[in-house]
Amino acid sequence: MTPLGVFQIGFYFLVLLVLTKPLGIYMARVFQGERTFLHPVLRPLERLSYRFAGVKENSEQHWTQYTASVLAFGVVCFLFTYLLQRLQGFLPFNPQGFGSAQTTPDLSFNTAVSFMTNTNWQSYGGEATLSYLVQMAALTVQNFLSAAAGIAIAIALIRGFARQQANSIGSFWVDTVRATLYVLLPLALVGALFLGAQGVVQNFSPYQQVKTVEGTTQTIPGGPVASQIAIKQLGSNGGGFFNANSAHPFENPTALSNFLETLYILLISAGLVYMFGVMIGDRRQGWALFAAISLMLLVGVFICYAAEQAGNPILAKLGVATQATPTQSGGNMEGKEVRYGIASSALWAVTTTAASNGSVNGMHDSYTPIGGLVPLFNIETGEVVFGGVGAGFYGLLLFAILAVFIAGLMVGRTPEYLGKKIEGKEVKMAMLALIACAVGILVFSGISSVIQFPKDSYWNSAYGPATGNLNNGGPHGFAEILYAYSSGIGNNGSAFAGVGANTPWYNLTIGLAMLIGRFLIIIPVLAVAGNLAAKKRVPVTSGTLPTHGPLFVGVLTGTILIVGALTYFPALSLGPIVEHFLMAQGRLY
Repeated sequence: MTPLGVFQIGFYFLVLLVLTKPLGIYMARVFQGERTFLHPVLRPLERLSYRFAGVKENSEQHWTQYTASVLAFGVVCFLFTYLLQRLQGFLPFNPQGFGSAQTTPDLSFNTAVSFMTNTNWQSYGGEATLSYLVQMAALTVQNFLSAAAGIAIAIALIRGFARQQANSIGSFWVDTVRATLYVLLPLALVGALFLGAQGVVQNFSPYQQVKTVEGTTQTIPGGPVASQIAIKQLGSNGGGFFNANSAHPFENPTALSNFLETLYILLISAGLVYMFGVMIGDRRQGWALFAAISLMLLVGVFICYAAEQAGNPILAKLGVATQATPTQSGGNMEGKEVRYGIASSALWAVTTTAASNGSVNGMHDSYTPIGGLVPLFNIETGEVVFGGVGAGFYGLLLFAILAVFIAGLMVGRTPEYLGKKIEGKEVKMAMLALIACAVGILVFSGISSVIQFPKDSYWNSAYGPATGNLNNGGPHGFAEILYAYSSGIGNNGSAFAGVGANTPWYNLTIGLAMLIGRFLIIIPVLAVAGNLAAKKRVPVTSGTLPTHGPLFVGVLTGTILIVGALTYFPALSLGPIVEHFLMAQGRLY
């Protein structure tokens, strides 16, 4: 590691820390219905949204009604996104003439599920597949709506802790409108303007054909990019306009754009943690959660950075310089943007998988085995290390429930968290969410590792002759498959990229994985929220575990890491861990 690289990482975290408190306070005011400095501008639009949708602002929902609203909203979003893709050939803003040939039924299903679930997994190259209208009206809109839905669910769970003997947990429709108007829209607008000023493309022109200096013809794509990139980062979505995502200079042209995009990945997630402390009336609780996830984030960043800066020992044995010098970066630069270097790439890789973001400014498939292990394990923890906009945060609270339950068992007391007794129902719901994700990852990865693709006439006619597995062999090939399903279940969307994912098998099974990872967590979370809201608050006694100090931070961090390790260590041992030892011996597949 270099001093400059360490400084970059430290400066990034310092800026994130400084912004966490003011953003958390602002969001608490928004979701508690209090006036903010944006109300003179946005309050009329908020009222108009309720009137148009037929929503009563002061009418709240039982957790079952809240859940039904979430599911209905998801169905509508899916159908809208699917149909726009299938009909893009008949719709305007399509200068390249893309049609249904580019968006097959299975690919359209996968993409619609992906953006509806805030995953943004992409089995396609955006600039070669989707019209400008689909990129804007389907994908960019879903970047707002799926993120807002995630925030709303987190707010509902917070109300479960904050209220007592209540029969409701708020209104999904009101929470979603407020998340969109007061949080996502203003920050996305600022981000889009900044990115446009930095050189991110924003136009509706047809692609340009130009002559290169070698005399060949090259196609220069364009489109409404800046407006999508800002919300893809801010909403923890990650879906890029271009196939290369934020490694593409039209998405991420400068060091300043790179810093803002990296900051936007965790900004709202960090604010939500502090907002939690504000809304429950004990800001120490928010800082305790912030300390736990910050510790895991920084450890992950420096492990990944150290592995990538150390480079590949096989190349070192061949006489290739792998040490950083004033004239070259050293380390493992394969798959990384030379404009940003190893430190920025490692920071992005860890933050994007600590959150359910999935955007990249380098190729994870080209990382060293340990460097790639960190992003993979981040996803498999449930992406609770900061997490997505809402999604990771409510996963973090499930782990907090599990942590106090384990602590209660150790001392023989009924566990309590924030004045609420943690009983069988809460623990069962938390375990249901964790087990569903683990089963989805391991079962789909296992099946996909042993069967061949494509495998019958439909697959062959649609995707060419049978070629066997479309990814690498050996432990790295297994890691690619494991990462793909971890990314789908974790609603992340990044990939090792060595898997040829645009086949019916992967499109359909990863689509199913994304649904499991979204809704088999949301439903238990809302059940927990409703159950907690109905409970009385119990007084603090000498036997109550303090959940705002270093002890709880240690218990929570240990619970997350131990559960993740026990669940996924056998699979990781067959992938990046064994690949690391093979690399150390000079043997790689």
